[in-house]
Amino acid sequence: KTEVKISVGASDKDGRLHKKALYDSLSFEAELHNIFTVDEADEIWMISPWIGHAFVHQRLPYIKNHLSKGRRIFIAFSKEEANIKAASSHGDMITHSAKKAIADLERNYPTLFFCVQLPAFHTKNVIEKKGTVLTQMSKFWFDMTEDIVPNHMISVDVNDMPEFFRQPKFDGNSMMCRKLNMLPLECIVRGYITGSGWASYQKTGTVCGITLPEGLKESDKLPEPIYTPSTKAEIGDHDENISYEQSVDHLEKYFPGKGKEYADKLREYTIALYKKCAEYALEKGIIIADTKFEFGLDENGNIVLGDEMLTPDSSRFWPAQGYEAGHSQPSFDKQFARDWLTAHPGNDWTLPQEIVDKTIEKYLQSYEMLTGEKLA
Repeated sequence: KTEVKISVGASDKDGRLHKKALYDSLSFEAELHNIFTVDEADEIWMISPWIGHAFVHQRLPYIKNHLSKGRRIFIAFSKEEANIKAASSHGDMITHSAKKAIADLERNYPTLFFCVQLPAFHTKNVIEKKGTVLTQMSKFWFDMTEDIVPNHMISVDVNDMPEFFRQPKFDGNSMMCRKLNMLPLECIVRGYITGSGWASYQKTGTVCGITLPEGLKESDKLPEPIYTPSTKAEIGDHDENISYEQSVDHLEKYFPGKGKEYADKLREYTIALYKKCAEYALEKGIIIADTKFEFGLDENGNIVLGDEMLTPDSSRFWPAQGYEAGHSQPSFDKQFARDWLTAHPGNDWTLPQEIVDKTIEKYLQSYEMLTGEKLA
């Protein structure tokens, strides 16, 4: 029987609501990732972000001991502020060092699954092949851009991975990667004006402090791509858009003496990656309106591209056919499912099969247009 450990920051009715929301979300997350089900796990830790720091220091040695005995453990921190009502005064926020400590355990113990944050929209449906699309599309872009910057990919072949991963359920949707010390920035690049950038431009004529030409319409292509980094916030907080100059100061706090060097390289790599890939994608019928990259340092201090790359989850993909500035554009991502959930309150987080099919169809379509190949 699964032993469920629930740590929350409140003991009153809000705490009980917190437990229920975390438990429901974690159940869905386990199924979506297809790692092991709630019933198959030996221990599940569902942690409020407000007590994450205390959890790591008090319970991590205990968890490590259990992992060394082969117990299957699932740890998740939630960011479901809309559904979980708890005051931030209930303890410390989980820190980057705490996340890193748990992530290190995950790398060394294949029976640990660590979800840094639970997504804003969970469904009880399994979206078949979505993980495969994201993994294989990232591989496609990593291979194409290794002449610009090295990346963390080692292999997507499960036969190259530890024995635990040599199972059909991991085949195609898993990537073995180099361990990196991740840099605390999201490197966002915008080639078209849309989303929060469009909202900012309407108010001030600027995006993240960058002045843009007058008279732009929604979804217009920008004269040149712009680099608009953001901080990587602690769990329970929000990322903050910052200027390039602020990114120098931000990096300097973490890497004294290296702030400007790293900021310059991140901007250079981000723009170069976007230009090459956006040009290629446009030839294949897809507009990459904007995207974000994440970078880290390898053991020798070199900057390496990490995370996923240019997927429908990390980018805005628009069909080039029918593109017309002046309004929002259709996209190749999970917005289709999100819109249905938003429009149907009380849906019990269950999507109609038709919506599930159309969602994965969008992902598969973007993969096939970009690569010219069909996923088996």
